[in-house]
Amino acid sequence: MASLDPRTDPVDLTAALVDIESVSGHEAVIADAVEAGLREHAPHLEVVRHGDAVLARTSLGRPSRVVLAGHLDTVPVNRNLPATWTGSGADAVLHGLGTVDMKGGDAVFLHLAATLRAPRHDVTFVFYDCEEVEAERNGLGRIERELPGWLRGDLAIVGEPSNAVIEAGCQGTMRVELRRTGARAHTARAWMGDNAIHGLAEPLRRLTAYEPRVVEIDGLTYREGLQAVRVTGGVSGNVVPDEAVLSVNHRFAPDRTPEQAEAHLREVFDGFDLSVVDCSPAAQPGLGAPAAAELVRAAGGRVAAKLGWTDVARFAALGMPAVNFGPGDPTLAHTREEHVRVAEITRVAEVLRSFLGGTS
Repeated sequence: MASLDPRTDPVDLTAALVDIESVSGHEAVIADAVEAGLREHAPHLEVVRHGDAVLARTSLGRPSRVVLAGHLDTVPVNRNLPATWTGSGADAVLHGLGTVDMKGGDAVFLHLAATLRAPRHDVTFVFYDCEEVEAERNGLGRIERELPGWLRGDLAIVGEPSNAVIEAGCQGTMRVELRRTGARAHTARAWMGDNAIHGLAEPLRRLTAYEPRVVEIDGLTYREGLQAVRVTGGVSGNVVPDEAVLSVNHRFAPDRTPEQAEAHLREVFDGFDLSVVDCSPAAQPGLGAPAAAELVRAAGGRVAAKLGWTDVARFAALGMPAVNFGPGDPTLAHTREEHVRVAEITRVAEVLRSFLGGTS
């Protein structure tokens, strides 16, 4: 079994985590190592194994609780294991699958779990499985259904890569399909049919002319988006198609509910058959909450809007303010070239240690 000492420096701990392959659905080995490391080196924590998720928490009677959550899984290997290093000292860079998404964040959380024994906030640590696959398999959802008390707190920090800058809230995402029906005919007698693909010209025109909103919330700027992502249709090379489907993805700002986002799309595409395929709600930044404001101060006041969807939305749906805060450039996630500057791992660890306070 792979072994981990969570007391190790977070930079070296990141490399150790990266070297434990943990593609979604195959997290048992890394979960075993995380669980064993916490049970051996963090006796001050209550530790629970739930499937391939590992949960740990303090129970010190503090007036507030912070949840630190990170997923253990990665996308499939792409000739980017084991971890490798370039540079040295403060300029060192760690390369490999998961360095960005998000074993650097996991390493920081694990290190804090083992070394911060008397924080001024009670802390819950959640290391979960299957974040990189379909939502119904996400370990956080399973924990919410079966162990809901473990996800309760006054602030949630998700260790997704954010360039070591706090990213507050997140966009919602909705995918809809516009279906156009027509009538088949031989292309030699096309006037006898009704081309369903041609019938998508108008919604495509509306998309081209669409001007997305730019919304400011809590001093943060969220940019919405509306994009065609797929067109399907066609029967044969000599048949006028009688059905075509246009798939559209909408990224909406945190000031809109899913219901409001859907109503907006029905207005944009009025006159067309529209159905919602999937939707994940947005999350408000929630920076006015005391614990969130305290974290922002510890980070030197640097905050950005999260452009994208992350599991902060799951915590926001529970009524908790939630932010993304982790090392690494999110644009490198899921690429073969994934790498993280060790200085960012160190900064995230230092900010969170300052915020959580207490003694080792």
